[in-house]
Order: sequence, then C-alpha cells, then structure tokens
Amino acid sequence: MTGWAVRGICMGLFNVVVRLLLGAAVSMWPLSGSALRWVAYALVLLVIIVWAGIDGIRDRRKHPDPDDGEDLTMVWLKAAVVGGLLGGLLSWIVDFFVDFSLGQNGLVFELTSGAAFTILTIFIAASVAVFVGRQIVNREAKKKLATSDAERAHDRQLVNAGQESRSSQAETTQSEPARSETQWASEHGEADTEVFSAVDADGKPRLDKRGRHGSADGS
Repeated sequence: MTGWAVRGICMGLFNVVVRLLLGAAVSMWPLSGSALRWVAYALVLLVIIVWAGIDGIRDRRKHPDPDDGEDLTMVWLKAAVVGGLLGGLLSWIVDFFVDFSLGQNGLVFELTSGAAFTILTIFIAASVAVFVGRQIVNREAKKKLATSDAERAHDRQLVNAGQESRSSQAETTQSEPARSETQWASEHGEADTEVFSAVDADGKPRLDKRGRHGSADGS
C-alpha cells in the first residue's frame, strides 16, 4: 500500500475510535460534553501533527535539497480525503451497534459536511506539521554548518600560528652564527701578534743572507 493510503486508513480508524470513546464519555458525564469534545479534537490533532512532523523531518534529512524532496502535501491531502470519508462511513455503521449515539448524523451528512470537516482538519494540521518538521532539520543543518566553520577557522589559526613560530625560529637560528662571528671578531680582531726570530738547534739566532735576524716564518 502507498503512503497516503496507509495514513488515510489509519486516520479514519483513529477518528472512529476517538468518536466511540467520546460517545461513551459523554454518556457517562453529560454535563462535561463540551470539554470532552475539545479533548477528543485535541487528541486527533496531536496524532496528525506528530505523524506529519516526523514525515517532514525524515524527508528533509533524506533530501537536503528541497527540490528533491517528496511531495508530502499531496500525500497528506489524499490521506485526508480517505480518512474523512472512511471515518464518516464507519462512524455511521458503528452507530447502529452501540448503545450511545455518535452524533445522530445521517450517511449523507457523514460523507459530506462531516467528512469535509475531517479532511480540512487532517490536511491543515499535517501541512503545518510537515513545514515545521522541515524547518527543524534546516535549523539543525545550519547549526552544524556554523560549528564546522568555527572548527575550520580554529584549525587555520593553529596552522598559521605554527608556521609563524617555525619562521621565527628559523630567523633566530640564521642570526645566531652571524652574531657569533661578529662577537668573535670584536674580541680577537685587535689582539697583538708578535713575531719571534728564528733560532738554530744550538739556540743561536739565525741570520739570513743579509745578516739580519730571520723570523720564525722565514721573513
């Protein structure tokens, strides 16, 4: 069975069950009939909203692109028509077998005015619920995207900080040899050097060909 048929049949049966419970409750507490009817109506709306909302959430998670999503509007419109007609027909039939009245409505009324009210209730509530469900998923996706962007920005900051740290360390390493050479030159550049005269094996100064004392380096 297709999705709209399952939803329509389930909503029709649920409508009949709620009307049975309402009829029994009104027969027991006739003075509270108005409040009980609102409670029954709210119960039907709650089931429709939850079911259609889940449909909207699942569809948007399955199809993030709205153009690819399922046409849930038509699904729930068909379900509303089936639910309204089926609920009216079954309620009219069941009314013959119960001791309390389900509204004392004829078959024509149940398949026209009564069914129209049920169809509008199901369709409008389901359309709103589907829209809200999809918006919930969109909001979750935006939050995840914002969190992902923040994490990426943080990672980029860490990478840039690491690169700057390595660059500064490289500059420091390159400047240290130059600083050491400059310091060594300043310390030893003005050191005095003395040239000693060359001597023979017996300790006498060596004379060159011109009769001058020779230095140790031959000059």
